[in-house]
Amino acid sequence: MTTSESRDNTAPPCQLERGRELFRDRAWAEAYAVLAAAAEREPMHPRDVELIATAAYVLGRDVESDAALERAYRDHLERGDLRGAARCAFWLGISLIMRGEPARGGGWLGRAHDSLDDAPEECAERGLLLVPGGLQALGERDFEAALAAFSRAGRIASLCGDADLAALSSLGQGQALIQRGDVRQGMEFLDSAMVAVTTGDVSIIPSGIIYCAVLIECRRILDLRRSQEWTAAMSRWCGSQPDLVLYRGQCLVHRSEILQWHGQWAEAMDEARRAVQRLAKPWQPAVGMAYYQLAELHRLRGDHSAAEQAYHLAVEHGQSPQPGLALLRRAQGNLEAAKASLRRVLDETEDPPARARLLAAQAEVMLAAGGADSAREAADELAGIADAVATPLLVGLAAQSDAAVLLAEGKAAQACRELQSALRAWQELGAPYEAARAHALLARACWELGDTDTARLELEAARTTFSELGAAQDLAVLADARNPGDLSPRENEVLAHIAAGLTNKDIATRLVLSEKTVERHVSSILGKLGVPNRSAATAYAFQHGLVR
Repeated sequence: MTTSESRDNTAPPCQLERGRELFRDRAWAEAYAVLAAAAEREPMHPRDVELIATAAYVLGRDVESDAALERAYRDHLERGDLRGAARCAFWLGISLIMRGEPARGGGWLGRAHDSLDDAPEECAERGLLLVPGGLQALGERDFEAALAAFSRAGRIASLCGDADLAALSSLGQGQALIQRGDVRQGMEFLDSAMVAVTTGDVSIIPSGIIYCAVLIECRRILDLRRSQEWTAAMSRWCGSQPDLVLYRGQCLVHRSEILQWHGQWAEAMDEARRAVQRLAKPWQPAVGMAYYQLAELHRLRGDHSAAEQAYHLAVEHGQSPQPGLALLRRAQGNLEAAKASLRRVLDETEDPPARARLLAAQAEVMLAAGGADSAREAADELAGIADAVATPLLVGLAAQSDAAVLLAEGKAAQACRELQSALRAWQELGAPYEAARAHALLARACWELGDTDTARLELEAARTTFSELGAAQDLAVLADARNPGDLSPRENEVLAHIAAGLTNKDIATRLVLSEKTVERHVSSILGKLGVPNRSAATAYAFQHGLVR
């Protein structure tokens, strides 16, 4: 869409000029009202009708935007401006596809192609029409074809001096490179596109598309720091445009995720609910992601029922519920279900960044189930991905998973070193929940090393953060239990045998003790752990890594 003005119209000059001026000033609501009123009175040049479509789009008025673009398309055709018609058809097609209407969207893209039969090979509109083909190649994982399409679009943009096309070309090349495995070079292209957006070189609709697409790629490779940086830049850019409804579709979900990582869970929940409302009616593909994000927040807050319902809604709308559902099953004590679902989805997932969160959950679930060897395999693969991609979030996840496995392997000193690395990553990213989980693991490591003073401080740091966040699930793990360091060495031995399924008589034989002495130890263990029976003590022991 274009902001170009035209004097070729019969609408009231003062009103039309006022609408154009408001559009240039990005006063979207006023611009839309004035321009739409002008269009109702008299015929209007199709370029001005495009302004109406753009203003309606950024206000979130998709129906009105579509109608204006259709009108502009027809008016361009009547005037013989086939490139103008192609431009309108292109943007209408792209908008429909993004809203989950691929058939209608594809039809309009076909019209755009038809309109350009006699147009120059190197015109900007032909460059725009390379974008859908590049996106299709990306979806088919034909990265070389995608790069070729987007590179050609970039060459056309250079010849035409079209900033929108240049930015879209950079975006597409960056996406193709990242998905091919060239993460560093790909991110340079994405950064270039975002610089063009935040400096105002790119018009408003491509700006929103580029921002959302960059967030999607940052999410794929778990580059939280870049997501935060560009979101902050876009927030400043949007600050002077209070009418702007830029955060559409998946963008709303990603903003919720960023808020979650920062520990702003109430705000994240509000944003996720907004995403569901915006994406559900009319239905859009990203609604499944929105339900998954809601489920994750409910799970972290310990609301298992609400989480379960939201995961089911995510599945109904085409979104995988993993790894969140597996972690919910782990919290509910259903380790077999957690293991089975993670095993299946890992078998189906090839993309290394996509495997990262699954592997972190796999390590956690297998440790809870006593499968230290399988947890080690998951942690090692995660470490390899973190080395290749090297984003702080991945580094933190890998270090934390490795530390948990090291604790299960009896290597507390090594675990402490890994946890310090994880904590540096979480502090750099401003991720308090993950930092609190690292503090809880560090407490266990310190107890195993005999440093009970530090252990208690680390545990209190974890408890304080969990309480501030409302992390009910994690608080429940800590609330009823006394410090694991309160168990004596002999009690830890007895607990290990309880967890192995031995009777008091068997334990007495193994440890060369009387049965009465074992009974006293068992009673003391149950009291210190705050659990009612041997089964609960066993579950607690595995959950807290007190036995291996």
